[in-house]
Amino acid sequence: MNALVPLPVLLPLCATGLSLAFGTRLARFQRFISVAVLSVVLCLSVALMIAADRQGPLSVHLGDFAPPLGITLVADRLAGLMLTVSSAVTLAVLVYSLGQGMADRDKETPVAVFHPAYLILVAGVSLTFIAGDLVNLYVGFEIMLVASFVLLTLGGTGPRIRAGSTYVIISLFSSMLFLTAIAMTYAAAGTANLAQLAVRLPDLPLGVQTLVQAMLLTVFAIKAAVFPLAAWLPDSYPTAPAPVTAVFAGLLTKVGVYCMLRVETLLFPGNRLGDLLMIVALASMIVGILGAVAQTDLKRLFSFTLISHIGYMVFGIGLATRDAYGGAIFYVAHHITVQTTLFLVAGLIERRGGTNELTRLGGLARAAPLLAVLFFVPAMNFAGIPPLSGFIGKLGLMRAGVADGGVLAWILVAGATVTSLLTLYVMAKIWNLAFWRTEPPGQAAYGTVLETADDSDDGDADTGPDRIPGTGDEGVGPPRAPAGRQPAATLQGQAVTTTIRPPAAMTAATAGAVVLGLAFTVLAGPLTAFTDRSAAELIARRPYVEEVLGR
Repeated sequence: MNALVPLPVLLPLCATGLSLAFGTRLARFQRFISVAVLSVVLCLSVALMIAADRQGPLSVHLGDFAPPLGITLVADRLAGLMLTVSSAVTLAVLVYSLGQGMADRDKETPVAVFHPAYLILVAGVSLTFIAGDLVNLYVGFEIMLVASFVLLTLGGTGPRIRAGSTYVIISLFSSMLFLTAIAMTYAAAGTANLAQLAVRLPDLPLGVQTLVQAMLLTVFAIKAAVFPLAAWLPDSYPTAPAPVTAVFAGLLTKVGVYCMLRVETLLFPGNRLGDLLMIVALASMIVGILGAVAQTDLKRLFSFTLISHIGYMVFGIGLATRDAYGGAIFYVAHHITVQTTLFLVAGLIERRGGTNELTRLGGLARAAPLLAVLFFVPAMNFAGIPPLSGFIGKLGLMRAGVADGGVLAWILVAGATVTSLLTLYVMAKIWNLAFWRTEPPGQAAYGTVLETADDSDDGDADTGPDRIPGTGDEGVGPPRAPAGRQPAATLQGQAVTTTIRPPAAMTAATAGAVVLGLAFTVLAGPLTAFTDRSAAELIARRPYVEEVLGR
């Protein structure tokens, strides 16, 4: 079973070469390769999760070189769960993107690089989850960075280039900080292997330990978009195509949370910076949700809720108890699925209504009842309405805070409650504006263009949107007029038209993501037991260290 550990990384990388070789000449085969490989990766991830739960951590030393010389990959319960959830989500987003690309006839470059870049991104994410040393964790981050920039800037439109540039600058800064932290760690401990560091770091001076811990946490906080290091996110993610935004928001930020959880439990178990983590968790929750309340653009609104709910996970890490870690792990798995689903729904709303601007939407509950259901279920789950998994995860974290009994913990419990209520308000706001109220007179008609390749950067005024029949403004403006300067839904940034019925693959993928989110509710008992065992394994540390070092 140990031989399976590298495959979630190797298979997407090998498939990338095949995908590049075929390109657009055999587009169907390219799509088949991507779907088949991610399906196999999902099956492997489930197998690794089950094996890690039954047998304990699994490890492999590539080239049979022992630490610290060789590359060590480790899959324990936490890594297995993260691999499984991320594989399921990336597969759903891939199917969604296939439906979108075929509907928009995105057959030309640069979309030819979408599948290779996406597979590389999956490989990078998988590597970060199973990396057994800091160097390969850094490599995983850099693989994600390269693929992320390609995906963010697909089509080469002005807004995407600007957003991608901001993303790269922030990522390069965090990469330099990460390299500095690795160099300091290696100079002080003589290794970058996580298991060896777990043994050697306690013997170092307290100041050195604290400095390394602070630097690593800063790096991972940037990746996770923890306030006040999250200002880059609301401007970077919303400009990307809907499937790219979905996988970035749902998954990539959780890689940072995973790394924070891993180093805090394995390398720095004393919880020296626990109070600081709880303070930034509270700030993330409150500032993020207040930012969401102020938004009317759907993607930006979801971006701020993402920052807010990262605070719940950091709250659990800051408490540093078994119940808190278990609650944080459960909430990470839940949030990956639900946040991804909401961004996929945003893409469907944009295609159906012609915009992501809530003030220009309305009547979707009557016009598109299936879309209304696809939004309502994950929205209530995200807000934490009982008995859905969002409520279960938040309840677990709050119970851990109450059990801690400290003043700061109680403040976090109160902040988490307020954040949850404001999240419900935000979801209700979206429902009322986009779905429940009647269609506003200026809403774009079906068939109007969301964006062309040239209208995102110039300052020319629109000729005005087509009017909805029955409003008294029929025929106002020329036909097929632009529906507003919103980021394009199409992958390559060219013109795309709104449709009464979204492509079946996009709807099916979104429905699958909704069902996956509901599965966390149905399987809440076994899942919470699994996350509790994962938390116990993280706190014990010995199983991980013994598996890697053979002690």
